[in-house]
Amino acid sequence: MGIFEFLYYLGYSAKKYYSLKHQKRLPHKVISIGNITAGGTGKTPAVIAIAEEAKRRGFCPVILTRGYKGKAKGPCFVKGSNPLSVMRKGLKNEANASRITLHASRLFGDEPVLMFETLKDVPVVKCADRYEGGMFALNSPDSPIHRFTDSPIVFILDDGFQHWKLFRDRNILLIDAENPFDNRRLLPVGLLREPLKEIERADIIVLTKTGDIRQAMIEDIVGEIKNYNSKAQVFLSMHKPAEFVKLSGGTMPIEWAKDKNFFAFCGIGSPESFKKTVLSAGCHLKGIKKYSDHYTYKEEDIEDIIKEAKAGNADWIVTTEKDMVRLRGMRLPENLVALTIRLAIDEKVYAEVFKC
Repeated sequence: MGIFEFLYYLGYSAKKYYSLKHQKRLPHKVISIGNITAGGTGKTPAVIAIAEEAKRRGFCPVILTRGYKGKAKGPCFVKGSNPLSVMRKGLKNEANASRITLHASRLFGDEPVLMFETLKDVPVVKCADRYEGGMFALNSPDSPIHRFTDSPIVFILDDGFQHWKLFRDRNILLIDAENPFDNRRLLPVGLLREPLKEIERADIIVLTKTGDIRQAMIEDIVGEIKNYNSKAQVFLSMHKPAEFVKLSGGTMPIEWAKDKNFFAFCGIGSPESFKKTVLSAGCHLKGIKKYSDHYTYKEEDIEDIIKEAKAGNADWIVTTEKDMVRLRGMRLPENLVALTIRLAIDEKVYAEVFKC
């Protein structure tokens, strides 16, 4: 272990020890969804899928998130709206509607706003201290959960595997099958947030992005997982393209992309996964431009993207839902669409998730 990796481990160990010593428990069940590596393992689609299933089972789900890069301080309910929904409330100017959403993404972060918009009536609470956020959701006079008096509450902890300060009833660990453990080194030398032996804390393990992974490789990953955790069930999942969304809010089915030329761009943790998903949707990809995770776009970036798309003879420009949230309020080309992605997973996983 090198010096920088060792220093990270010292800080990690101190934080974990302090957090567990002061761990608190919310008065309702908590389901945590997280990962052991930095980068995109598909947490947001997983949180959305678990929240939707919770609703189907008669629960009132409440999502607790830190809202990475969001500027809002303290516990608060995430708000946001796409241009179409705002215009229905009386705003005729799409630019005005877009500026409202841009403000929301900068306040709360792109992922919380995306969860809010996708799930509609599921409360999303932004707070670095998830216990404080949960109590805020329960006690705030204007809390949306007061509308669901007959439904049992379940908290869903977004990106919570390392949030030891809050007790959880179920620990779901997501592992990216395309790059499960990187070089098996801790940050900043590798991508591991904590040592691999911590896999033992997981109650449920979900391998994500398994669509293009050979069975033998999956078996190798599962075998290594079992070395650290022989009790947790391991489930397979895929991220499947669902539909394309225009700036106006209109949608097109996946079949719409057939025989069309696209230029893609994204600022997410796993750009190669997005590229594969775009190709799996039937798009003819003429090029892709990659930005850093949670990148804050500028007008010049949009101009560069448009130029590269034209140079590649692309008819359409495609990006992710999360990127689209960060882009609202900017001057965008009419041929820009977002590709929505949903988690496809064995239904048996939900029986395990809601067993608690």
